Amino acid sequence: MAGFWGLFILLLMGFLILHYLKFLWSIRKYPPGPFPLPLIGGFWKIQTPISLETFMKLSKQYGNIYTVWIGSFPMVVLSGYQTVKEGLISHTEYLAERPTTPFITEVFQGGILNSNGHNWKQNRRFGLITMRKLGVGKKFIENKIQEEAHNLVEIFAQAKEQPLDPSLPLLDGISNVIRALIFGNNLFPDKEQFQEVIRSIEFGQKFLGTFFHMLYESSPSLMKFLPGPHKKALSRLKQSKSMLTEVVKKYKQSHLQHEPEDFTEYYLLQIEKSKGDPSSIYDEENLVQCIFDLIVAGTETSTNSLQWGLLFLAHHPDIQEKVYKELEDVLGSSPSICYQDAKKLPYTQAVIHETLRIRYILPLGVPRRSAQDLNLFGYNIPKGTFCMANLPALFLDPEQWKTPQEFNPSHFLDEDGNFVLKEDFVPFGAGARVCLGEQLGKMELFIFLTYLIRAFHFQPTEGVEELNKAPVFGFTLHPQPFKIRAIPRSS
Repeated sequence: MAGFWGLFILLLMGFLILHYLKFLWSIRKYPPGPFPLPLIGGFWKIQTPISLETFMKLSKQYGNIYTVWIGSFPMVVLSGYQTVKEGLISHTEYLAERPTTPFITEVFQGGILNSNGHNWKQNRRFGLITMRKLGVGKKFIENKIQEEAHNLVEIFAQAKEQPLDPSLPLLDGISNVIRALIFGNNLFPDKEQFQEVIRSIEFGQKFLGTFFHMLYESSPSLMKFLPGPHKKALSRLKQSKSMLTEVVKKYKQSHLQHEPEDFTEYYLLQIEKSKGDPSSIYDEENLVQCIFDLIVAGTETSTNSLQWGLLFLAHHPDIQEKVYKELEDVLGSSPSICYQDAKKLPYTQAVIHETLRIRYILPLGVPRRSAQDLNLFGYNIPKGTFCMANLPALFLDPEQWKTPQEFNPSHFLDEDGNFVLKEDFVPFGAGARVCLGEQLGKMELFIFLTYLIRAFHFQPTEGVEELNKAPVFGFTLHPQPFKIRAIPRSS
């Protein structure tokens, strides 16, 4: 009997070794990268917690296109301007899909952010048209942003120059704008319920990129039976979608007696129009996922960018004063600031874009998947491969930027002080999957920051010589918790 088990173990080991060697042979045409070990793949080369430096080092070692194996699944990373441009723009149709990992499949079904094929094309087209109706050329959303910016000024004023953590007021303002976009003046759900949805999404986003997330992606069947933070993340995300489903049901009961005024009303109308069309993807489930996607993409991203903006401005009082002077010189006594004013404020625009550059909040952009076989710079990327664009490396490239590690608005100014947007600066993505809310995000950043700078001079708290500018790595890069003082301006 002992001989039988010994032979069985030898045969099993031989089979596993043969399977592993076959795997190594099959991946030889992929871009180079950390040698994939059994089970863990190339993660032995990635330090935890993951940081931007991790991927910068891999790029230096393996080049501007390399592969990191997540267990037996490849993740191809694109770095450098020419590589990113070739992948996301020149071959945009090749990298127009989103990956369907086990965790993503559990959370995202349909919608805009992570769908593919006919579903994505229809929802994205509807989203673009509807966002245009609600945003560009319309005053409803801009008025809402101005209203929230004014409220934010009031909140900072109430601190009476005492140290204030800006994260919660900023998140509250941004989430109110998103809530108005999705649910209009009806403001369903109520504020507390909506904040609970946002907190659940925030918890899920912080889970992404962690060790337990990687374990779940590589062994989902096993992880479903094991305890850990993955259980709580999935539970909270699913709960938030259930809450939104109930809201949509209540929303639907109040029949439209007017022209649509928000995203949900437009989508419900589209569902009615598409009844009987066998090719239609419009239904309540897709609507809930679209709402979920808009919240995911539109809250933490803008909030974090605004936090970074205030942190860097408090750290650079000279830059802050130049922005204030430009605002005063151009706008004078005008009580409000609108997005059209940005064209007359080149230095202010440069400061906002420099904030997006030096602390690009998506560490590796938003993941893509190859829709068909792609040959990139001599490397084979088979259909269905998980791809990431290392945009932070692009925005910190010393060959593209004069002082890449410094907060320097002159990166976006010519010799005459005119605002110049560089071709290789794509903070909202590029190609077919460029961010749906790009225009909304730009409006929020401009109006919120200009209202705040016009009203206050921001300083670090007393006794703090230098604010911590090191990012916290997660789904997004957000600052370490910090407090600042808002000193009212005499005017």
